[in-house]
Amino acid sequence: MNPHRIFCIGKNYAAHVAELAQPGEAIDDDCVIFMKPASALVAEGESIVLPRGLGSVHHEAELVVMLTGGGRDIAEDEALDCVAGLTLGLDLTLRDLQSQLKRRGEPWERAKAFDCSAPLGDFKPYLAQDLQALSFTCHVNGELRQHGHTRDMCHSVARQIHLISQLWALMPGDVLFTGTPEGVGPLSPGDRITLASPTLGAYAWTCS
Repeated sequence: MNPHRIFCIGKNYAAHVAELAQPGEAIDDDCVIFMKPASALVAEGESIVLPRGLGSVHHEAELVVMLTGGGRDIAEDEALDCVAGLTLGLDLTLRDLQSQLKRRGEPWERAKAFDCSAPLGDFKPYLAQDLQALSFTCHVNGELRQHGHTRDMCHSVARQIHLISQLWALMPGDVLFTGTPEGVGPLSPGDRITLASPTLGAYAWTCS
């Protein structure tokens, strides 16, 4: 598992934005783009090492897309030509720390880009499936926590690729985490977390 770069989209499901909104926070329809380092990746079946002493670590289940490249300024109606593979992954978030960073207007990296913050399933080939017609679930210790559908995205996968390519020339092996639906919640050492989709299969990790 050697992605070139790991791009992530935040604020892409309205119900998730609403569940995390702080008092007085303005809610808009813009997305957030951030990145994670390669050390954030955790292959399917490996242990997720949770940070200690930094507050709550939340799971965020997401559709993840592998790109073939495409360069810069990719038109939205051509963006899906850049998709090579699909899987499910987790954007793990130090939620208490993220809330502090938001209040101070600081970047999110410390809350989002720590080691083991991007568990990632095995990629399946993209076969021109409708990327806005995929459902997926997240269970923790057998309890359903998240049930998402990509039709609820504020920004389609094609639009996300377009937006990212305005700033970065996309390269083969780039990975895109496409945002999470509502239902995020805390993880603890010993928890077993499973992501599943009728289209993409099932993937599981244990937290330590």
